[in-house]
Amino acid sequence: MSALGASDNEQHNGCGKIEMRSLESIMPKTKLENFIFTLLMAFVMVYGMVCYNIALALGGMSNAIFVMALQEMVIMWSVAVVLEFFVVEKLAQMLAFRMVTPGKDKPVVIVLAISTMIVCLMCPMMSLVATVLFKHAGIELVAVWAQTTVLNFPMALGWQLVVAGPFVRWVFSLLFAKKNAEAAASH
Repeated sequence: MSALGASDNEQHNGCGKIEMRSLESIMPKTKLENFIFTLLMAFVMVYGMVCYNIALALGGMSNAIFVMALQEMVIMWSVAVVLEFFVVEKLAQMLAFRMVTPGKDKPVVIVLAISTMIVCLMCPMMSLVATVLFKHAGIELVAVWAQTTVLNFPMALGWQLVVAGPFVRWVFSLLFAKKNAEAAASH
């Protein structure tokens, strides 16, 4: 049972109803699906984190920040996608699979372990990129990068586990609902 009272194969559909399906049905299965999933996840994570960092720099949140964040998105989203595909994805899975075992552990535990490892790897890398590009740290680069990483990590982990991860998996399941339903019916 989850904390919401749903069994491991049940998931809330956003309307208060519970649907029977495993987390595996809302995860990418092909290279194309993985590419689309990564683009979506990177966009939601980067946008949220850019808004957060601008709010920190300005001393608080305002509606203008949502628009201001779009200016940084092109470069930061591109960097996040490249890092995820070529550096982080396999390493995060390898680290996560030291703690959990696919086929043995519950799918939600596996998703949480991989998501956590991705944040542990991506947060310092993306914080370094943001520090170099936007913070004008000069000779204080290491100190500013360390501070940026420490400030970003709790937000990145919470954003990933509570907002971005569930939202992107929901959107992904809508995009591939028919394909996933056909695959489930054939099993």
